[in-house]
Amino acid sequence: MNSPSFDIAVVGGGIIGLATARQLVGDFPNLRVAVLEKEPGVAAHQTGHNSGVIHAGIYYSPGSQKANFCSTGGAMLRAYCDERGIPYEMCGKVIVAADESEIPRLEELHRRGTANGAEGLEVVGRERLLELEPHAAGVKAIFSPNTGIIDFSAVSRSYASDLVAAGGELMTGAALLSITRRDGRLYLETNSGVMSARGVINCAGLHADRVAGMMGVDIGVRIIPFRGEYFSLVPERTSLVRGLIYPVPDPGLPFLGVHFTKRIGGSVEAGPNAVLALAREGYRKSGFNIRDALEMAAYPGFWRMSASHWKTGVHEVYRSRVKTAFVKSLRKLVPEIEGRDLHEPGAGVRAQAVDRRGRLLQDFSIAQSEDAVHVLNAPSPGATSSLGIGRYIADLAGKSFGLTA
Repeated sequence: MNSPSFDIAVVGGGIIGLATARQLVGDFPNLRVAVLEKEPGVAAHQTGHNSGVIHAGIYYSPGSQKANFCSTGGAMLRAYCDERGIPYEMCGKVIVAADESEIPRLEELHRRGTANGAEGLEVVGRERLLELEPHAAGVKAIFSPNTGIIDFSAVSRSYASDLVAAGGELMTGAALLSITRRDGRLYLETNSGVMSARGVINCAGLHADRVAGMMGVDIGVRIIPFRGEYFSLVPERTSLVRGLIYPVPDPGLPFLGVHFTKRIGGSVEAGPNAVLALAREGYRKSGFNIRDALEMAAYPGFWRMSASHWKTGVHEVYRSRVKTAFVKSLRKLVPEIEGRDLHEPGAGVRAQAVDRRGRLLQDFSIAQSEDAVHVLNAPSPGATSSLGIGRYIADLAGKSFGLTA
């Protein structure tokens, strides 16, 4: 029996894979495009476990891909959701300096955000902060009115509908097992059969390095999983938070620190931390996968990273295991928080690309090989910027693969 034949196979049914696929079928109507997703539905991992924030573009180095994509990504996303009737709320966000020592970093964030085109940013004093967030603590803050909240799983399902309506195929429950080259085509073996394609777009997130490895490509980085653990506020205490309350982050790390996030459904989350996970899909503290752990231990970049950041790692593990330590971090932002206010713990896992020198990649990383485009690092604001990133990858694929409309 002949295997299904496509022009492009997109590996990964997260928000970026789906955004890319829908852009491809829009730009190249005659193209046969398939998305392979190993789970029964889309957005099952990073997309479905993120905090649901529409970012304004404050944190990123001016000129970086994060800054460039985010500066337009939020507006593109909101326009799309307005067309499709997908709810979102521009609830605003404050980034709070806990004391005088954090003010220089706060002012640098304001400079960055302004340079990146984040609209409406203002540095506010204690009095204005309390007007915005009456229960927040801090001596100064950045107020970002152009930050909002949304359900990115709903956005992903809409992208998937667009793809299928335009003639693309979404293959769920199709775990990729191997990729071989034969007669100028790529043959992708999945647990539900074999398909072929002219080119592959690797949007596999937590497994992006492995998909590249299946193609014999050394991408120079390894995915190291970090679990972000959070709590939900009990319903009677959600009034402590009106929108989003963030600390001033450590500029040396790609994580934003524990914070408070209002969700589109009205709940409020507190967290996440950033704990090294021993499984790429390790959503539980007890999660362990022997292959994932052994690959991580065999990677020199992991040990170099650990040597550079071991103090932070120890603190994160302590905060993960000791709830009072987690509460203490949250009290820097909202002093009234108590342990009994936190319930329903949850977690997501971030695919953090780490190079051989142990450096955590801060920016997006999208690379090309002979017959593929690989999305190697696409953390926050990847979901906010998904339409812009999808357009960029589709354009890259068009040039790389010689696609014509």
